[in-house]
Amino acid sequence: MTEPATERIIAAIDIGTNSIHMVVVKVDTSLPSFNVISTEKATVRLGERCAKTGMLTPEAMERSLNALARCLEISRSFNAEEIISVATSAMREAPNGQEFIAEIEEKLGLTVDLISGSEEARRIYLGVLSALELNNQAHVIIDIGGGSTELILGNGHDPDYLSSTKVGAVRLSDLYITTDPISDREFEKLQTYIRGMLERPTDEIKNSLGQEPVRLIGTSGSIEAVVMIHAKQTLGSIPEPLQGYEISFNDVENVVWQLRQMNLAQRNALVKEKRGEIILSGALILLEAMRLLNAHKLVFCQRSLREGLIVNWMIEQGLIADRLQYQGSICDRSVIKLAQKYGVDLDYGKQVARLALSLFDQTQGILHLWGEQERGLLKAAAILHNSGCYIGHTSHHKHSYYLIRNGELLGYTEAQIEAIANLARYHRRSEPKKKHENYRKLTNKRYRQFVDEIIPLLRLAVALDRRQIGAVKDLKVRIDFKNKQFHLEIIPTQADDPCTLELWSLDYKKEALESKYQLTLVTHLRN
Repeated sequence: MTEPATERIIAAIDIGTNSIHMVVVKVDTSLPSFNVISTEKATVRLGERCAKTGMLTPEAMERSLNALARCLEISRSFNAEEIISVATSAMREAPNGQEFIAEIEEKLGLTVDLISGSEEARRIYLGVLSALELNNQAHVIIDIGGGSTELILGNGHDPDYLSSTKVGAVRLSDLYITTDPISDREFEKLQTYIRGMLERPTDEIKNSLGQEPVRLIGTSGSIEAVVMIHAKQTLGSIPEPLQGYEISFNDVENVVWQLRQMNLAQRNALVKEKRGEIILSGALILLEAMRLLNAHKLVFCQRSLREGLIVNWMIEQGLIADRLQYQGSICDRSVIKLAQKYGVDLDYGKQVARLALSLFDQTQGILHLWGEQERGLLKAAAILHNSGCYIGHTSHHKHSYYLIRNGELLGYTEAQIEAIANLARYHRRSEPKKKHENYRKLTNKRYRQFVDEIIPLLRLAVALDRRQIGAVKDLKVRIDFKNKQFHLEIIPTQADDPCTLELWSLDYKKEALESKYQLTLVTHLRN
């Protein structure tokens, strides 16, 4: 028998508002750990959107396509077996963001996952944990991107707080800076705006910390630029690596003061890769965050979102069994947390999930070819399908869609959350129609097909617990293609229970299954 390979080459691409970053890593599955073997960065300014429409511009999309093509070329030169790619703030907010994701897949064959701000923060946290040991002490992590700033509180285990705020170096430079050097009026306006936007997340973090000191970790290009300016001026050269470099609040304040006096040409001479255009906004975000947090110093971490993508992949592959093991169940715990928030009867939700997964498993390879990842999406939808009752029973399936879609589930991409929400939306009443707005938002063809094929199974599972008392202990599926029949044997929890209401509900809910698979549902009750 051939031994499984202990080294695997994986690439991760972060499509940000300012830049596209890629790392190619060698994962040692026997440890497990990874080493970066190649990096690529392109400043594409995807966040420079049309002022009137908010659309991504053709020029920015063209720059991004060229950069991504280069990333693919490099990753293939290293024989990367998998390329993980995510998009963040710019694509989340642009009206044509989903269209551009589809264009990337069509032209380059690259699948890009759109992730929420909270999920972005979670994966940044994973990236930092891969580089630093937090020793069970609470740390605040700040990542300043082109379109948003993520603030995270954690001690090496579950993150205690995740936030994403729409203050970024590109966004604020475009909105607030027109003078060069910046005028006092614009600087004060920019400073006031940043303070106002960061006040809530920093207050919530301080409330969580209580009397604990603020231990601040910084990551991202803007913070790296501030650190490099300070290092060059105080040490005469930039340390390699910068990992672990410390900078005080007063030092950051001094860098901001210098940048404020400089014109663009002077800032460009100070920093690299077009960073001069946005460095003042990025540095000021850092300064005001430190001021609001009462943080006296910051430690720089070179790992961030792209390395977090690698760690997340390792978790999904079952390769991590050390201090990051808790993350393996992040999806399940996030679903339970949302269910509790909206008063879902968890015993009922888990019973429907158990029945739905049994139907999924028994029809896998026969009626569908979906795997473990999609199985998890079905489980989440089954548990949460009734969450809309929190708003009201009338049209609660529609309310469920809204609550799930806006519930900030962690561990999922935006497309996966859309799939979960649509499954819950169609657990009753009408089947998917193109005129339904929520169904049209399923722009990912793969997940739309998944929803279409699995909705009939979820509907059967809901019917099988019509009384919400766990009436069905088990079920057996047998498919007779010759006679075009879907045989469902029901084993009741109580031997003398005729399951009359469940059988009636199955008859009511069977249409979706019969029309989708061209099979007649035949039920049998085992006495």
